[in-house]
Amino acid sequence: MNPILTAVLLLAAVGIFAVSAWRRWRLMVIGAGGKRPFTFDSVGERTRGTLHLAFGQKKLTRYPLAGLAHKAIFFGFLVLLIRSLILFARGFLDDPGFGYWLLDDGTLFGNIYSLIKDIYIVLVLIGVGVFLYLRLIVRPKRMTLGLEGIIILLIIGVMMVADVLYDGGGMILYPPKGPVWGEPLGSMLASAMQGLPESTVSVIWHAGFWTHVALVLLFLNLLPYSKHFHIITAVPNVFFRNLKPKGRLAPIEDLEGRVEREETLGVRKISEFTPKQILELYSCTECGRCTDQCPAALTGKMLSPKQLTINLRNHLYDNADTLVRGGEEVDLVPAVIDPEVIWACTTCGACAQECPVMIPPADGIIDMRRHLVQELGEFPESLQEACQSIEMAGSPYGVGPEERMAWAEGLDVPIRAEAGEVDILFWVGCAPSVDERSKRVARATAELLNRAGIKWAVLGHEERCTGDVARRIGNEYLFQMMAEANIELLDGYDTKRILTICPHCYNTIQNEYPDFDGHYEVIHHTEFLADLVATGTLVPESQIDRTVVYHDSCYLGRLNEIYDPPRTLLSSIPGVQLVEAERSRDRGMCCGAGGGQMFKEDETGNERISEARFRQLVDTGADTICTACPFCMRMMTDANAADSTKDIGQLDPAEMLLESLGGST
Repeated sequence: MNPILTAVLLLAAVGIFAVSAWRRWRLMVIGAGGKRPFTFDSVGERTRGTLHLAFGQKKLTRYPLAGLAHKAIFFGFLVLLIRSLILFARGFLDDPGFGYWLLDDGTLFGNIYSLIKDIYIVLVLIGVGVFLYLRLIVRPKRMTLGLEGIIILLIIGVMMVADVLYDGGGMILYPPKGPVWGEPLGSMLASAMQGLPESTVSVIWHAGFWTHVALVLLFLNLLPYSKHFHIITAVPNVFFRNLKPKGRLAPIEDLEGRVEREETLGVRKISEFTPKQILELYSCTECGRCTDQCPAALTGKMLSPKQLTINLRNHLYDNADTLVRGGEEVDLVPAVIDPEVIWACTTCGACAQECPVMIPPADGIIDMRRHLVQELGEFPESLQEACQSIEMAGSPYGVGPEERMAWAEGLDVPIRAEAGEVDILFWVGCAPSVDERSKRVARATAELLNRAGIKWAVLGHEERCTGDVARRIGNEYLFQMMAEANIELLDGYDTKRILTICPHCYNTIQNEYPDFDGHYEVIHHTEFLADLVATGTLVPESQIDRTVVYHDSCYLGRLNEIYDPPRTLLSSIPGVQLVEAERSRDRGMCCGAGGGQMFKEDETGNERISEARFRQLVDTGADTICTACPFCMRMMTDANAADSTKDIGQLDPAEMLLESLGGST
């Protein structure tokens, strides 16, 4: 070995990497504004999640073949890290025997480690083969299929082979003192090299050593300039992940003050993203799992969460020197991101659900919308009308307070202002005031509450939009105005429990109103009704012979993890046969209505999101589509109307339960 050469290589490589890492750090904290870029709250929870998600690789096996291959390579590197450290020590100390007493001397510990190491060398080579097969043969559309990935895989493969060459040569040149049963690969190679001149074996041994050492240092310095930077950044990105509810959007703090100070509302330039958001850009693996599940991408829209992230990262890197110096920047929209990309997002959360390193692309999209809407007024005309309707009439549908109770005609519906103490407040939502299908769901829920003997009431003409639509469009100012007014009203009635039939209302009141001191127990009607059936308060008796496919609302399922109550409720009805779509539960496809899309047309693509989802549900062979969201119900009903070849029922679980109890809406 050559300690001088080893020292020179090590110092040069580490020095170059340190400079690269420092440049990436300076670029990451440009948006910190002099504040600490990260906070260390809930360290225990963050640590447990990091062990589970980052080191345990929880999400990767959602794509089984690629996930298992990645796990093999990841854990292989952890195991071989010990070997790499020992090799550096041997080269630096000019002592080829350093470490043999611990790992390679025929000791029990040495044999166990060597066996594990050889097993993982094989697993890593298999993993490399799998990824080469995926990249060169299968070529899935979701992945970025550039030369970089092939080069990295070849480096990893050559490192594994070099390690075996080093082991085989070392066993001949420096025979272990004890029995070796834990190094099968090196032993087989040593047997094959028996009879070769010692000089030849020495060349092979040295080649294995220097190849391993050189490739480790080369790989280290490639990381900051490639997508494989995630090897370093993914763990901290997972550690500093958002621990708030998945359905919550972070508010713009001190909104009035920011307006007075003429500060940007939302994100206009790349430097206005937070350090955590820039860390997310660094951490993208370009695996494309997000795009593979995105309803906009699946129906041919311009939006690809993966490409959005790559474009932002490329812009960041290309302008690194300017950004660090505080130079002039371009507006992200439209210079870097096409407006059509921004407005195609349904905020369904499928991208964040799938991302193995916990990147939430929709949060950045909403930040860019906030700037377009609140400062430039550049957003689709139909969404402008929806915001105006919320501000003027308290509903995105443009229906005034005087029509809020039209759905309840002929029913015994108590009004909160006239009622005494109640057990629960029924937050009806905007849709039942105008949408005929939603009216029937509200009526069914009210009838079931009465049958169960629940003390309840509605706000009636006092109820207003929660502000969900305004917030997802990007109109944070309007949302906060609606939230504060609603919280004042609810607190005035000393409200404790709220029942909703709309997942969007549920999510906003449950997850976002607490940021404005609105703290309530919020229950979705499928949860409440399932509990009433489970306790025997309501007993479905009449048989309903239907084959039902349940469509998961994104805001009820993926963003709030309420999957079982609607299914439990449906399964309790005699005669109902429940079937599942291929895309269901946390992989259920969006209906296309979220993120303000309910009030605008789809962007240009191959087909409407609602029609693609409707076809998936019909393909199950069910005769009834059941969903527990007014938006989803309207989208599926319209998709059915657009397809004259299909005739399939559209029902809410509450309607089916009422029918089984002998009632009707």
